[in-house]
Amino acid sequence: MKNWVWVIVLVLFCLPEVMEAQCSMCRAALQSESDTSQAEGINNGIVYLMAIPYILVGGLFYIIYRKLKG
Repeated sequence: MKNWVWVIVLVLFCLPEVMEAQCSMCRAALQSESDTSQAEGINNGIVYLMAIPYILVGGLFYIIYRKLKG
């Protein structure tokens, strides 16, 4: 039973057109605007939210590397 759950999750992640990319409120706000400034703001927010975990994990790996090296 557990294996089937993982297979279904994997299939859903491999088919991005099945998954919704934005919540309905964000989609409605972005599609109703003819000005692209709001869309650019949301895209910038997504980039900032995505970058912070990568920076934190990279810093953690750097600290571990320095501890193991020296």
